[in-house]
Amino acid sequence: MRAACPACGLDLSAEDAGDGPAVFLIFFLGAVAVGVAAWLELSFSPPIWVHLVVLTPLIVGGAIGLLRPLKAGMIALQYRHNLLHTPGP
Repeated sequence: MRAACPACGLDLSAEDAGDGPAVFLIFFLGAVAVGVAAWLELSFSPPIWVHLVVLTPLIVGGAIGLLRPLKAGMIALQYRHNLLHTPGP
């Protein structure tokens, strides 16, 4: 996270999304990967290397591409519902 919002200056230094984005990503990408693997297997019955060639970029690309937006979304939800972390005394 940046220490502050570049547009409005909101202090974000104490914010943390925790493991939430990673968990949502695992559930989502897991469901998509299993669905694609099942469709691929039932439709074409390819060798295992085809599964690796198709699913590896899907999973790696999806994880890299979605983790940052999910983290931003989690922080935005915390902000919207007034769950932002405020440092104690």
